[in-house]
Amino acid sequence: MDSGERDDVVVVGGGVVGLTTALVLAERGRRVRLWTRDPVERTTSAVAGALWWPYHIEPLAAARRWALRSLQVYEELAGSAEETGVRLVEGAMGGADPDEVRRWSAGRPAGMRRATEREYPGGAAMWARLPLIDMAVHLPWLRERLRRAGGSVEERTVTDLAEVRAPVVVNCTGLGARDLAGDLSVRPQRGQLVVVENPGIDTWLVAGTSGGELAYLFPQPGRLLLGGTAQDDDFSTEPDPAQAEAIVRRCAALRPEVAGTRVLDHRVGLRPVRPGVRLEREPLPDGRLLVHHYGHGGAGVTVAWGCAEEAAALAATP
Repeated sequence: MDSGERDDVVVVGGGVVGLTTALVLAERGRRVRLWTRDPVERTTSAVAGALWWPYHIEPLAAARRWALRSLQVYEELAGSAEETGVRLVEGAMGGADPDEVRRWSAGRPAGMRRATEREYPGGAAMWARLPLIDMAVHLPWLRERLRRAGGSVEERTVTDLAEVRAPVVVNCTGLGARDLAGDLSVRPQRGQLVVVENPGIDTWLVAGTSGGELAYLFPQPGRLLLGGTAQDDDFSTEPDPAQAEAIVRRCAALRPEVAGTRVLDHRVGLRPVRPGVRLEREPLPDGRLLVHHYGHGGAGVTVAWGCAEEAAALAATP
């Protein structure tokens, strides 16, 4: 095997984690091919509301490290928002304590404070300026930056990781790892959202309800995303009309101007939840290296850059 072949890496999985990992590897000088079953615009990541926030991800210490590194990158990318799809937007996070967030985030993000009653009626919340990513722009931008770095993107369905003939294979298949890695601890958490015309809302809001349900409003260019659901072990990707009505109703209770807005689309994605992110090397009997990098749940966007950098380090061959 010559030196060029040793630099070959195949990343399997075209969501935000796979794309970002492939990009980091390519910009570190590796020869990278990314294999994705679906076009990046149709991956689970494309459905994400995509607010930067460590949402239900373990191990906690590592996730916070990955999230803070990713925050740094997103803050830089927000300087070219039209190109990257990353904007810094103000909003209210229900139930979050700014003092507690400062403790684990080393004082970041800047400008955190308690939300006022007008900003978040009827409860405690944190007001902050956080990255909000338009995935319809960001995923294609990642793909094009990967190509500019010398990487390639191929639409290929992988049924067995053993068929991926490369010195280094990085498994970023998310929920697909149930079959490809035989890991039944990876489970779907179904998320549904409703896309509506934006009646003039320019701040985001995340809230829990008295029934333990989730409600969020994320303003994206030309539209408003309303959510959401978190249904464990539900593999259905078909929108549920009753759930859609309930989502709009919960969001309208928070922002009355949402009631009656025209619905543009319904979206469903399956978050790949796991007791903890699997990020580890697996040397193969034939001398090749398999790096597992999956199980990010609903926080893939939040930790993508920090986690990708650590995955790229694991993918370094001796």
